[in-house]
Amino acid sequence: MVETEKMGSDDLEDSRILDLFFERSEQAIVELTDKYGRSAKRTAANILNSESDTEECMNDTNLAMWNSIPPEKPDNLKAFYMKVARNQAVSKYRSNTARKRNSLYDTALDELEDCLAAKDDPSADVEAKELSEAINAFLKRLSKEDRQMFVCRYWLADSTEDIAAKLHCRSGRISVRLFRIREKLKTYLIKEGLI
Repeated sequence: MVETEKMGSDDLEDSRILDLFFERSEQAIVELTDKYGRSAKRTAANILNSESDTEECMNDTNLAMWNSIPPEKPDNLKAFYMKVARNQAVSKYRSNTARKRNSLYDTALDELEDCLAAKDDPSADVEAKELSEAINAFLKRLSKEDRQMFVCRYWLADSTEDIAAKLHCRSGRISVRLFRIREKLKTYLIKEGLI
């Protein structure tokens, strides 16, 4: 679902990068960012919409990776790195939202607002877990292309133009398909009793 980085002849295998982390070699960060940094940085930039915040986020991401591995030993290094980068970006975004509004990420969130009504009560954590599980089940029912569109838009915060370029189609087609997916998601979540 995430754009694959181009691997050069000197790219290390993920298992070797993990070995470098476990050896506490700073080369682990160098190799990780060489291999997957561009995708992680793009996701952070989509969320933060600020070059300086993105750079700070990537520094925080690399520190979090250094502090996480070990003891963590992720099965999928790229997915783990992307999740850490996204979480760091969302955290930075939340700290910035009191001061300013980010149109690209807010637009993606606004699109999902009807499907994901927030509730302010003590059971919110349990409901969030149930909602997450329901969304995952919903995504498994989608075609591969629809699932890719959804994840690119709402997880990676890609613009519809970027998604269209990846899928070699028009941006308008992506917008229409995303609208239909959101409608199906809303219907599914109502049926499941989550909204």
